Amino acid sequence: MSDTPATTGGFDVRRITALLPHRYPMLLVDRVVSVVPDQSIHAVKAVSMNEPFFQGHFPGRPIMPGVLIVEALAQAAGVLAIESMGLADSGKLVYFMAIEGAKFRKPVEPGCLLNLHAEIVQAKRTICKFNGKALFDDGSVAAECSFTAMIADPPA
Repeated sequence: MSDTPATTGGFDVRRITALLPHRYPMLLVDRVVSVVPDQSIHAVKAVSMNEPFFQGHFPGRPIMPGVLIVEALAQAAGVLAIESMGLADSGKLVYFMAIEGAKFRKPVEPGCLLNLHAEIVQAKRTICKFNGKALFDDGSVAAECSFTAMIADPPA
């Protein structure tokens, strides 16, 4: 018997929306490739010219805002946390608490397939710390950061 958790196969946006409260246009995870519960996730964001933020960021040179890349990483981490805790359809929310060391290496443009990788660095009850990297298909880094999130009930 192995001590390594089994990798869960990928799942589509229907499963993602059972785990996260986000909906269009704020849902920034299109597909999950794989999950290793309590450890890591590989998710994907297909960046399309139809994204609403491209109208103003920037006309003539569309670039995905860095804060939305970080949000996509955080959503992937939220899927990992909720899936690992078995809280699908529970209504629990994942709240950002801190973002640290955000670095933006290359611009993300329409047509990119952004590979979102997040791993749990530390987990204590309802608070998790993650490392995240957004990679292009060639493996080059678009952005990276560490962040902390809390799993909680929605406000009353």
